[in-house]
Amino acid sequence: MRRGPEMKDLFIAGIDTTSKAIEWAMAYLIKYPREMAKVQAEVRQIAGAQGVLEEQLLRMSRLQAALKEAMRLHPPAPLLVPHETIQDTKLHGYDIPAKTRIFINAWAIGRDKESWENAEEFQPERFLHTAIDYNGRDFRFMPFSAGRRGCPGIEFATRLAELALANQLYHFDWELPEGQDVELFKVVESSGLSPALKYALTLVAKPLQA
Repeated sequence: MRRGPEMKDLFIAGIDTTSKAIEWAMAYLIKYPREMAKVQAEVRQIAGAQGVLEEQLLRMSRLQAALKEAMRLHPPAPLLVPHETIQDTKLHGYDIPAKTRIFINAWAIGRDKESWENAEEFQPERFLHTAIDYNGRDFRFMPFSAGRRGCPGIEFATRLAELALANQLYHFDWELPEGQDVELFKVVESSGLSPALKYALTLVAKPLQA
């Protein structure tokens, strides 16, 4: 099997963005202990004594909601893959010529106060009991873009992130290092094309007692 640059790009893009999505979710769950408790209780109840199985992820609605909410606030690629208009068009009163390169700001869309109530707050419940998924059918939430320019690895990336996050929450209880107050813990972005946490996320993991 030949491993060309396309395969390398696939792995590099998938590893970085997926790990950051997990890190953002963990940061918010630490910041909001009540949400952590809800997600952790769901994961442990559904998984049972045998541990987390991939087929159980579809039943972990709170886990999925927490990950979606983290990606709404911090999409892996804030500026989606550029698009180009194929003909002259008019949008909201603006004339857009053909061959115009368009950059979609997924970060701003996810924080649009006209689309999301309390847009700057971490509220996973907003994704419970809704049909909003990662495929971009709802234009308020497009962390992987949409249509023919959508990320081809959506299913793999989201399933991998859910599985990793579920296992972390199943096997361990998490807290900040001694002396750090969760009330003072801040979730702040760095700069860059794929922003990470500005300050390293350092947590204490306590194994689940059998």
